[in-house]
Amino acid sequence: MRPLFLALVLSAATAARADDLLQVWAQARAADPLLRQAAALSGAQEASAREARAALLPQWQLQRSEQRQTGGNRWNTTTSSLSQTLVDLAALREWDASRSQASAQAARLAAAEQAARQRVAEAYFGLLSAQAQLATARANEDAFARQVSEADTRFKAGLSAQVEADQSRAYRELARTGTLAAEAAVADAREALAELTGSAPATLQPLRQALAAQPLPDDAEAWTRRAETANPALRALQLDVQASEQRISSARAGHLPTLSLGVDTQRLRGDGVPPLDAGRTPTQVALRLTVPLFAGGATAAATDRAGFQRDAAREQLEAGRRAVMREVRAEHLAVGQGAVQLQATQAAVTAAERALESTRTGQSLGTRSTTDLLLAIQTLAGAQNAQTQARHRHVLALLALHRAAGSLGDAELAAVNALLETR
Repeated sequence: MRPLFLALVLSAATAARADDLLQVWAQARAADPLLRQAAALSGAQEASAREARAALLPQWQLQRSEQRQTGGNRWNTTTSSLSQTLVDLAALREWDASRSQASAQAARLAAAEQAARQRVAEAYFGLLSAQAQLATARANEDAFARQVSEADTRFKAGLSAQVEADQSRAYRELARTGTLAAEAAVADAREALAELTGSAPATLQPLRQALAAQPLPDDAEAWTRRAETANPALRALQLDVQASEQRISSARAGHLPTLSLGVDTQRLRGDGVPPLDAGRTPTQVALRLTVPLFAGGATAAATDRAGFQRDAAREQLEAGRRAVMREVRAEHLAVGQGAVQLQATQAAVTAAERALESTRTGQSLGTRSTTDLLLAIQTLAGAQNAQTQARHRHVLALLALHRAAGSLGDAELAAVNALLETR
């Protein structure tokens, strides 16, 4: 009985546990495939930079060969070749380009982390919105079901016509279809969050009911200036342009001479080794100057290709900059409008509640019809849904503004997390 009791206690504790936004983000940070993919790509580019640097470091090769003559003599040759590049501008510029690409990929990783925070918040509040819509739909259906029961009672008592009961029943069935759609939306929103965290989410902490509009920081132009310097996606595109210019220099350097230092050692052993060479290890130290004369036009073609790639990178940077500026201004506007919508939807809910109460009173006095009551119930449900959506959109717009500006970090998530109810 003791293991069964412990299992029941643990089950009840799990059912009662509610995750907040930071807890869900911690799960997604460790399990989100897109974030891990960005980290892997950043690591791969770092390795490419080290690979490009290797061409400028010492190179050491050791070779061994064995030869035999028809008379039976045989000998082996061991050759050691050590070389060090002294001047190779093409390899140096290629290393610079690889380092710029590594920095660009690191910036893309930072952008992926900010995008992941935004996706987690959207999935988190998306599930809360779906659950709120489901709760409203069920309450709406229950209200219509009570109205059906009351209409049937009045009809049997001869106080109303059959049409009132039929009309109430029609509203109830329509509300049932809304409940089924809301249940499907909750299931899909739950899977969307599980797609990020790797497991089905527990109960989520909702936003506080008394949610005040968050202050709108600075003006839109201040946010656009911040985005131009802090947005990691824009920084990555800028580094792409820098890398493409360095690759132009690398391609042009294909015309230039290269200089290297080499140390070659050879040792012969065996029966067929000439007496003068037996036991000797000749060593040769040489400076090697390589002057490219003609490569069939490959160097010029490589330079042209690098130039076109640089032009494409510049255009991509400009397109990305314009898109970010537009996004910043749109999200800044959404934050401001969200504050107004919070007030408007709260006023709409208050007015709808009063209207429903007045309609119920009027129906009992015979001054309002069943249709008026059904419409009042629908109006209140719609106002409640609008208020829930406005509250969630407001905090999401603020997070989206920070992401567009390149400043969506854990601190910004923590600020939104502080707006949740504690359980």
